[in-house]
Amino acid sequence: MTDSWATFGADLHLEPVGSTGLRSGLMEALREAVRGGRLAPGTRLPSSRALAADLGIARNTVADAYAELVAEGWLTARQGSGTRVAQRSAP
Repeated sequence: MTDSWATFGADLHLEPVGSTGLRSGLMEALREAVRGGRLAPGTRLPSSRALAADLGIARNTVADAYAELVAEGWLTARQGSGTRVAQRSAP
């Protein structure tokens, strides 16, 4: 993968690289963006197609990462409404 960066929002930059694979790297980048406050609860994420195009990766990779983060409670997804950052309780 090249130096592709996906930017959405004012200051969010994702670079899903690492030895763990693209999907895992993307998931960790999104988790860190939520933990660090760069993605606030309720923020709508780009479609899997748009984010995949921005990052230069397969759409299924993004869709799988989104689905797993939904299952973990980091994101919410509604058919026709997109994927958003979930409301999370304080630790």
